Amino acid sequence: MKIVIAPQSFKGSISALQAAQAIERGVLRASPETATVLVPVADGGDGTLEVLVDSTQGQIFRSIVTGPLGHAVEASWGVLGDGQTAVIEMARASGLAMVPPRRRNPRTTTTYGTGEVIKEAIDRGFTRIIVGLGGSATNDAGMGMASALGARFLDGNGNQLPKGGAALARLARIDTSGMHSSLSQVSIIGATDVTNPLCGPSGASAIYGPQKGATPEIVAELDAALANFAAVARQDLGLDFLEGDFPGAGAAGGLGAGLMAFAGGRLQSGIDMVCEVLGFEEQVCDADLVLTGEGRADLSSIYNKAPVGVARKAAPYGVPAVILAGSLGEGYQELYNNGIAGVVCISDRPMNFERSLSRTEELLEGAAERTVRLWQAASR
Repeated sequence: MKIVIAPQSFKGSISALQAAQAIERGVLRASPETATVLVPVADGGDGTLEVLVDSTQGQIFRSIVTGPLGHAVEASWGVLGDGQTAVIEMARASGLAMVPPRRRNPRTTTTYGTGEVIKEAIDRGFTRIIVGLGGSATNDAGMGMASALGARFLDGNGNQLPKGGAALARLARIDTSGMHSSLSQVSIIGATDVTNPLCGPSGASAIYGPQKGATPEIVAELDAALANFAAVARQDLGLDFLEGDFPGAGAAGGLGAGLMAFAGGRLQSGIDMVCEVLGFEEQVCDADLVLTGEGRADLSSIYNKAPVGVARKAAPYGVPAVILAGSLGEGYQELYNNGIAGVVCISDRPMNFERSLSRTEELLEGAAERTVRLWQAASR
């Protein structure tokens, strides 16, 4: 029997690789003769950098850049084992976790640091750049990122706008004449697990603004500012984010739109991109079972998150996928209608959240053993 083990990280607890190793121990305890293949995954958000760099024997870099509040921060990024592909998690330079809750204000936070990392990757000669678009603190449509690469955002008097999404309400002209000279020679991919448009009721401000500190009034202000940005982008860049079909433009507070508009980037499902880089289908095509996992399985898990993406890749080969979840939330049953054959909660007794986090590896190991023993019993 061959089992492919492909979990994502368990946020706040263990990495995707640690999760895969724990699951493997449980599998082999139940069935020592089983062939196991570890393919830790991510969906463009937290953990994408480590998954791609570790799995390809790449290298991690650290750079001092401008954080979301305008202060200097250290941002980790990396290069894959091919020596040509840089991997950047925007959350490492412009992420929500970098901003204390009381200081969260998407009116003023900036993606400038993400642009600085992209610029450094270009200057180092990397010809392909993957930008993970999860976990942003920002709502500036990539204005900060583009500014770091040489774009100028001007008001009606020709003055450059300050940083932050609220300033886009005063945007009158975008000047891209000073963009980085090598940008056109680089392929940029935005990896995201969301398909939200830039503006409107399902846009960046309305859906993700509140978690970044926006009140309903600020959400309305930011959505109007993004709509103004879209109007000027249509006028100056020829891209219509208001009427055109640009799924994912609203990712990371509109950074998805910014990558397309200013860097010639294209957006791709994060899990699809990760599976492609890791050669997942080559591993799963002759497998008997896939074990995946995440910290919490609920209704949101069906929206192209890593476990469902893994199951979707395995389905054409007739390989069932079982998810090992730290906890179950409302709507997790919808996973059964989206390619997941089984959902297993890893908890083995009542415990508080902190205790569960500290025991994640142990719990995964036990759940994997139970799952494989049940699988073997059902297959007899």
